[in-house]
Amino acid sequence: MWAGGRVEFLAPIAVGAALTRVTTIAAIRAKRGASGDLLFVTLQHDITADGIATIREEQDLVYRAAVTGSTPPAESAPAPAPEPAEAIRRVTADPVLLFRFSALTFNAHRIHYDRDYARDVEGYPGLVVHGPLIATLLVDHAQRELPGLTPRQFSFRAEAPMIDGAPFDLCLTKRAGGARLSSRNAAGKITMRAEIAF
Repeated sequence: MWAGGRVEFLAPIAVGAALTRVTTIAAIRAKRGASGDLLFVTLQHDITADGIATIREEQDLVYRAAVTGSTPPAESAPAPAPEPAEAIRRVTADPVLLFRFSALTFNAHRIHYDRDYARDVEGYPGLVVHGPLIATLLVDHAQRELPGLTPRQFSFRAEAPMIDGAPFDLCLTKRAGGARLSSRNAAGKITMRAEIAF
């Protein structure tokens, strides 16, 4: 699963430029979490356009051991009070949106489009909303609220899975040179935190 990432926009990309991406493994870390053994892998992607460095991206991926139970452990603590935000937009991720995003990104993981598999094999209560989809929606939210600004850096970190069906909120609070962003599920729990700089 995609747990987080960082993107630097180094230079504009001209229409028709020849793009090259070089990917390297930057780090591999094994950890033990509440859900079992985890393997964190950080990939670095360097993208050039006609030989000019344009984008540097790091992806934090997490691999977990096979699920042994049918459902993940229930959360014992109630969600804290929602953090204040200057701009909130409500979104609902339905199965059609998840399937289309899977197709667009060539993501064949069944947790995003096969409800029976997500529930019965992986132990989720429903379809899992893609981390990169939430991150993309957060960038879009920032650009709608702060029009005319060009992103320079964007970073995000997933904190909990988002499940389809219920509406969720995209939240933005302005700060000098950019904004803090987050997504909150229907219960008000933050599922992703992000920052964008312009």
